[in-house]
Order: sequence, then structure tokens, then C-alpha cells
Amino acid sequence: RQFPAPVLHRGELVVLDNLSSHKSQAAVEAIESAGATVIYLPAYSPDLNPIEHIFSKVKQLIRGLRPKRWGEVVESVKRALLRVTHTDLHNAFEHSGYATTQ
Repeated sequence: RQFPAPVLHRGELVVLDNLSSHKSQAAVEAIESAGATVIYLPAYSPDLNPIEHIFSKVKQLIRGLRPKRWGEVVESVKRALLRVTHTDLHNAFEHSGYATTQ
């Protein structure tokens, strides 16, 4: 209930995938109570979901680090996430078809 509603503003759109927790009445009410509107992505549309582009980059970076043990996997995930830049995020949204401003 605390997130993401505190950072939303009237008139903003929240685009969600079809994860069951995203469709809960509590989640929708939290978003709409801030004056924002919920829009759901079509089912099976990873190309329209910017996070999928980021996950792809992170997985590529992890593969490049070649972790062998669990501790190395954890460290590789941390290192890969730290290498995601503002430009990567901007490009992921644009590639998914969303207008962005920097």
C-alpha cells in the first residue's frame, strides 16, 4: 500500500503486466487513490514491457562474468545491476514504444 502510490500524481499512467498481484484490488485502489490510471499490458507481450529489456542486459552481463559458485552468482547479479545506466533505462522504455523525456 505504501509503494508506488506516494510517488504518483494525478493524471499519470501506471502500466502493469498481468501478474496476479498487480491485479489485486488493493494495488489498483492504491494507484487510483493517487489520481493515476492503471493500464494492463496485453498477455504475453514482453516486447511492450521495458523491464524485459533490462533483464536481458543484466543476464548478458552475468553470463560475461561467468560465475561458478553461488557466492559468485550473487556478486555477479549485484555487479550487473550496478551497470544498468540511466541511458539503458531510457532506451528500454523507447524500445518498448513509450515516449520518454530526459
